[in-house]
Amino acid sequence: MASPFQHTINAPVPFAGLGVHSGQRVNVTVAPAAVDAGIAFLRTDVTEKDPRIPARADRVVETRLGTVIANDDGVRVATIEHLMAAFCGLGIDNALVSLDGPEAPIMDGSCAPFVRALDGAGRRGQQAHRRFIEILEPIEVADGEKRATLRPAEGFEVAFEISFETAAIGRQSIDTALDEEVFRREFADCRTFGFLHEVEALRAAGLAQGGSLDNVVVIDGGAVLNPAGLRRPDEFVRHKAIDAIGDLYLLGGPLIGRYEGLYSGHALNNALARAVLARPSAWRVASGPVKLARAV
Repeated sequence: MASPFQHTINAPVPFAGLGVHSGQRVNVTVAPAAVDAGIAFLRTDVTEKDPRIPARADRVVETRLGTVIANDDGVRVATIEHLMAAFCGLGIDNALVSLDGPEAPIMDGSCAPFVRALDGAGRRGQQAHRRFIEILEPIEVADGEKRATLRPAEGFEVAFEISFETAAIGRQSIDTALDEEVFRREFADCRTFGFLHEVEALRAAGLAQGGSLDNVVVIDGGAVLNPAGLRRPDEFVRHKAIDAIGDLYLLGGPLIGRYEGLYSGHALNNALARAVLARPSAWRVASGPVKLARAV
């Protein structure tokens, strides 16, 4: 049974790392937050504008190579999806993320460093019920062959399929019910990936300034360049699922529904979240104990 109560963390937890696109070192502190506060980011380096940005789907302003949110004053935070996935996977409803730069750190390219940091702080139950978003009717968005769908289900399920011509990836798919145990065991350590032939163009555009073999799985032709190789044979599709989990947690609560992604990315994930918000008849807010489907 998933906990029916909201959770925050016990104490502030600091960590630091590079922004994968900005290349800047960013210092972060995740602090406890009150009941119903949700997740928010606070830019401590911003003094002349509102520095607080709510982590909400309607605050997403860019999805090219990561998820970027902004407030009404135009203050932005980039690459939030992995930290949001960690909050979702660990069942943390309320937290304030203070950081002194424009981008959340990439760490090792996965959720695992965030999970370790949050575990170090510990979680604290709060005297308020969680607000689950229960999908009642199918909701789907598409862009050519790409597709992202939410369907009714007994718990939170994730299915994803990707296909790349390179032999390093090929066609990969997953289909599983997701709870904290499964997230920790099968998803949290899966890293972001990129292609060597794209690096020069990205850096010329001011992106990927902090990317390296320490925080990205890099593919050249049919080979993985990272000396230690992959953490799992299907690490690529599992990381794409992490991105979707983080992007959908911007809806403001855990899902009771089945997410299906076919070649989907940040743009389509946010389009799906916005489609949910635009169709209030297709979902409802549920609270109390929730029975999770059994993982396969």
